[in-house]
Amino acid sequence: MKKLFLIRHAKSDWLNQELKDIERHLNERGYASANFMSQKFTEKPDLIISSPAIRAISTALIFARNLDYSANNILIKQELYESSVMDYLSVINFIDNKYESVLLFAHNPTISDLVNVLTHSLPMEMPTCAIAGISFDTNDWQKAKSGKIFLFDYPKK
Repeated sequence: MKKLFLIRHAKSDWLNQELKDIERHLNERGYASANFMSQKFTEKPDLIISSPAIRAISTALIFARNLDYSANNILIKQELYESSVMDYLSVINFIDNKYESVLLFAHNPTISDLVNVLTHSLPMEMPTCAIAGISFDTNDWQKAKSGKIFLFDYPKK
């Protein structure tokens, strides 16, 4: 069985309007939420994948630190930034089958849309730093097309 945890990046800072979107970092609440959620999270990941956006990488790094996962092993995928559900699915379907538990950090609305495509049961749009855990009854990431949501958590829950 494969487990995928889709995590929307934590709250980002909009104060500096001159920054490109990909360069926006987390705001104070974002750092606090990422720490809070990563400390609640108990699953030890085999792999962490992140969008190249600073806010997504920062959220992934906080989770990595709190889960004792080497930051050097975070896989950055360009396909997770300003992209479609199909792009996200492509990233997921090409995960090496040696990985059983994967955390994927990315963006709304695509990450919420992806949860709906994979499970047809997202209770609401994913708030910042929300985690949707999905299990797939397969040992092959290429066959991870339809799963069951077993976790949905977010900072203000």
